[in-house]
Amino acid sequence: MTRALLTALGDALLDERRQLTADELAAASALPDAEVPALASLAHEVRLAWCGPEVEVEGILSAKTGGCPEDCHFCSQSSQFDSPVKATPFLDTDEVLAAARETAKLGASEFCIVLAVKGPDERTMERILELVPIVRDETGLNVAVSAGILTDDQAGRLAGGGVHRYNHNLETSRSFFPKVVTTHDYQERLDTCELVRKHGMELCCGVLLGMGESVEQRLELLADLRALDPDEVPVNFLNPRPGTPLMIRKPLGPLEAIRWIALFRLALPRTILRYAGGREITLRELQAAGLTSGINALIVGNYLTTLGRDPQEDLQLLQDLKMPVGSLSKVI
Repeated sequence: MTRALLTALGDALLDERRQLTADELAAASALPDAEVPALASLAHEVRLAWCGPEVEVEGILSAKTGGCPEDCHFCSQSSQFDSPVKATPFLDTDEVLAAARETAKLGASEFCIVLAVKGPDERTMERILELVPIVRDETGLNVAVSAGILTDDQAGRLAGGGVHRYNHNLETSRSFFPKVVTTHDYQERLDTCELVRKHGMELCCGVLLGMGESVEQRLELLADLRALDPDEVPVNFLNPRPGTPLMIRKPLGPLEAIRWIALFRLALPRTILRYAGGREITLRELQAAGLTSGINALIVGNYLTTLGRDPQEDLQLLQDLKMPVGSLSKVI
């Protein structure tokens, strides 16, 4: 029965070139642990068939850290929690440029400027619109931005100002969201994602697994993502942060992480699926397995408030796996 299911999933995605149904995804999520390597192998085939062999490399920079008024229970940048991360002012242009140049040296094609805000005020908008062309012109990188919830006017101005991708994560399912965020609602996040698409920017819409959500809620999240059809989905795993309400949770196990990487690839066959925060603590020695389970993009270096591993380790890993670094963007 298990082998028959894997064969049927492969036929659907590789031969019929169609997306899986919700029932097929639910059946795949219930496969026994012993079949996770086979599921991962299928996901790798699907990635190669739908996206090609290239892996996209991105660097991110927390340009405005801490002091966020929202209460996202996983985030050490919230001003509502007593975490070690304290508010700092917007970095100056030279600091942002230095980080972007380091990213470019790694062979990256994307650089994301991230701000810890609910949404940008006018001063922040002006600063972003000042920085984006400078970084793009000085480094040749595509410039992405993550600055929270947008209005229609703001989304239009960012698109007009050269922002290539806009990141706004759903994080989790609509039904689980109120358990981890109470200061804004899920619909506000969906609305911002729709505005990004409306104004022609690429949509980067990530998830955070391991906050206590159920299998059914992860499948619900996948359904919402498929409806949005984002260009990129960063897959984050909870790295419990001191001082946050979710500091008590244990990280996902490596096998469960690989299962869900594979399921995200099967559900989103044409999407850029990016290794993001928490992979080091979750997958440990099995990080290579994620790259053969459907991942085709990496955030390299440090994350927003946590350390990643040396970027050269990731580049060596890609070289060992004979995975070429390249841009997966539709618009350069």
